[in-house]
Amino acid sequence: MTVFPDGSKERLHGHNFHVRVTIVLKQVGFEHFLDIGILKRALEAQCREWNEAFLLGESCPRLEIVRRDEAEIEFRLCGKRYVMPSDEVILLPVDNVVVENLTVEFGKRWLARLDGVLTAERVSSVEVDVRELPGQGGSWTFAL
Repeated sequence: MTVFPDGSKERLHGHNFHVRVTIVLKQVGFEHFLDIGILKRALEAQCREWNEAFLLGESCPRLEIVRRDEAEIEFRLCGKRYVMPSDEVILLPVDNVVVENLTVEFGKRWLARLDGVLTAERVSSVEVDVRELPGQGGSWTFAL
């Protein structure tokens, strides 16, 4: 549910996102080999973590978390009350669940899973691209 500055929001609905990662290598050659399998496994794991989950931006100024325990999370968003199973909600450190924020957060989490596999000696930059539809999405590029 995208939240708008005027306090309105979209209705509760779902999305299917497509993720692409582009890695810009500094050099190509046998001694600079990068195991793509490691990158793919981390990418798949991050996709699985968010798959079929309700993503909620915990930094949203229109969000109030009323109660949260092992079983349920109760919150108010733009004046509406919601109660959901806790294990189906992922709180993200973003102010809005929009593709621009999801791209950056996805990229940060993916990089954390790699635990130093991508180094500045081997890689110039990485671009993470998250799309809702062809032509509709966001990307985040960062230098190592």
